[in-house]
Amino acid sequence: MKLKQLALIAVLLISFSTANAQKFGHIDSGDLLELMPEVKGADSSLAIYQKSLEDSYNNMITEYQTKLADFQKNEKTLQDYQKELKQQELLDLQNRIQSFQDGAQEKLQTKKQEIYSPILKKAEDAVKAVAKENGYAYVFDTSIGAVIYAQDADDIMPLVKKKLNLK
Repeated sequence: MKLKQLALIAVLLISFSTANAQKFGHIDSGDLLELMPEVKGADSSLAIYQKSLEDSYNNMITEYQTKLADFQKNEKTLQDYQKELKQQELLDLQNRIQSFQDGAQEKLQTKKQEIYSPILKKAEDAVKAVAKENGYAYVFDTSIGAVIYAQDADDIMPLVKKKLNLK
């Protein structure tokens, strides 16, 4: 009788654990983003913004070089107070260039976040929706190398592509 009870308990435990088995999935978010048409538009917008920053920087450098060349050419004919004014003007321009250079990288990063945030949110929402709809307990992003080994995991890329109407 004890053997039958142990067998019954074992069967119940096995069926309970398989009933509660969690599904795992994975997706390469980098590949997903490459498929999204919004990314191409965002890349283009970011490139245009970056070009405008580079143009502004180059204009400031050209202005500095022109003023420096003019100062060096006329230095001998300038009065001392004029030299000091020109030197201060050149120093101020150098400082503006340095300040612009320091801020440009930060501005570019802020613009990038502004442009890509809605796209990343859309992709994340689609992954979450697919995970919920298909009963996945966990979905791992393989693009960041977070998964070394994935046994019994499903690649949910086809489901997310379908959710986003991507080919």
